[in-house]
Amino acid sequence: MEIVQAFETSFGAKPEVVAQAPGRVNLIGEHIDYSQGFVLPFAIDAVTRSAIRKRDDGQIRIVSAQHPEAMIRSSISELREKGGTGWSRYILGVLWALEIENGLDIYVDGRVPLGAGLSSSAALECSVATAINHLFELGKSLTQLAQLTQRAENQYVGVPCGIMDQSVSLMAKGGYALLLDCRDLSTQHIPVDFAGAGLRLLIVDTRADHALIDGGYAERRASCESAAAKLGVVSMRDLDMQHLESQKDKLTAVEFQRARHAVSEIARVLNAVERLRTKQFVEFGELLNQSHISLRDDYKVSCPELDLVVDTANANGALGARMVGGGFGGSAIALIKDEDAGKISLAIEKAFAEAGYQAPRFFDSLPSDGAKLIS
Repeated sequence: MEIVQAFETSFGAKPEVVAQAPGRVNLIGEHIDYSQGFVLPFAIDAVTRSAIRKRDDGQIRIVSAQHPEAMIRSSISELREKGGTGWSRYILGVLWALEIENGLDIYVDGRVPLGAGLSSSAALECSVATAINHLFELGKSLTQLAQLTQRAENQYVGVPCGIMDQSVSLMAKGGYALLLDCRDLSTQHIPVDFAGAGLRLLIVDTRADHALIDGGYAERRASCESAAAKLGVVSMRDLDMQHLESQKDKLTAVEFQRARHAVSEIARVLNAVERLRTKQFVEFGELLNQSHISLRDDYKVSCPELDLVVDTANANGALGARMVGGGFGGSAIALIKDEDAGKISLAIEKAFAEAGYQAPRFFDSLPSDGAKLIS
């Protein structure tokens, strides 16, 4: 196995455990996991692998296949102080959350596109957590691992993410989307059969960089929490649109917009589940469009590149399209007919060139399996 050989080259011994975890694409339910809503992601077939071996000196050494020339060095004592820099903090955060007191050599190979809104960070966290859980026989459940990896990203890295990305990376099942109730963390596997209807989900990486740690994500989460407090509810999950409209005067204009997105998006997710179950894909596509408009206008997390993908795909026959992920860049998805894939991709490429944007990347994925041990 390639990663085993790379580990041995870097550290002079074979790893004791190798695990992998996937990135994800969220069909619908954006920016509502931290409002205790419902989300509907599935795992993609791009994964991050982690190979790990114990050390007996309290030192932590990390090498990435994407940056093989630079070995990151840390230690258990530095871990306790939440040290580290850059991408290595996602790994160190997992070790901190799992309360590891043992030195480690870690080699990671991340094949989930970075900055594309496909949750490369959760794939990294969950591959490491899966390996560590096995290596130290911690006996953590998938739900516990999701909570611990979320804690690592929240409290160690400093990104106030919800629990969706970690949950689907750990719990996904091939052929299904994962309906996750972000209040009680219960899950249902919802069949997704686009192929049977002659459809595919086109994923378009705009290659416009996004960064969730810059405050934009945190500001929107804070707006929802502030609105909930003013309206006397625990979260947006406890509101319906009629109640929200009737209490509008208690909120600032921005709080109302953020809340309106969250309340409407939660309802769209449940509607989307029924459309998938009954294979009403035209109606499902319209829900994608509604989601994008809400994210663009009420939540204001889209960007010109994302809007251009959505508008161009719809103008060329897509059933629906929307931005995915945290926003401010990253990827969009479009539900399209198989025979339109070339036409729509070319139209998007042309539109990007005419706008002076960097050429986008295209790929698609069937719903894939979640994290697992591979050695």
